This record gives sequence, C-alpha cells and structure tokens, in this order.
Amino acid sequence: MKTYPGASDDLIARSEAELGMSLPGDYVEFLRITNGGVGSIGKCKYVIFWAVDELAPLNRDYQVQEYVPGFLVFGSSGGGEAYGFDTRRKGWPVVRITFVGLDWDEAIPMGESFAAFLKQLYEGEG
Repeated sequence: MKTYPGASDDLIARSEAELGMSLPGDYVEFLRITNGGVGSIGKCKYVIFWAVDELAPLNRDYQVQEYVPGFLVFGSSGGGEAYGFDTRRKGWPVVRITFVGLDWDEAIPMGESFAAFLKQLYEGEG
C-alpha cells in the first residue's frame, strides 16, 4: 500500500471543524500515521483512503448527506463502493455502501470501529 505522510493535529482539527464533528480516536491515530493511501491491505484487493482535508469536500461533492444522512465517507474500494462511518450509532461503526444509489438499505457492516474495519480488510473480508 502506498501511504502519505501523516496529518498534523492542526490539519485534523481544521477538518473536524469543517465537518462539524470530532472523528473517532482510532481513525485520528491512523491519520497521524498516514493522511490517506492507496493499494492493498493484507488479502484485501484494493482500498483508497481519503486524506483528512478531502473528507468534507468529497462528502459534499458526492452529496452523501442528501442520500444517506449520518454517513461519513472516508474512502472506497476503488470499484464503486464507499467505506465510511455510520455516525448515527454510538462508536461510529464502519459500513460499506455502493456509490451508485447510496442507500442505507444497502449498507454492509465492516467493523464496530475503524481498527476492526482495518483488521477485516487485512483478513480479506472487505
């Protein structure tokens, strides 16, 4: 996987302010290590993680809140599936939803936390 330099605390704070929400702690730790990336994780075929400063603009561009209120996309499979947080639920579990149609009825659970999501990708269940 190709990764990028980690995000500064200032950049994370500015992005959270633009989003109007605080990001989960395990995701923030990930961002401090790599502010986005692209490639394979373990047995997972492919994943794209958006940089923290891309979250608000890309979620707006995809009109995520209009179609699936409470969904915060942070990346994709590179093949039409969005990965994101279900901000409606405590702990913000990660789900996968296809970009075409963006519908909560199509959400597939991917982990009760960002760390659990990464483990699931690594084990090839993503």
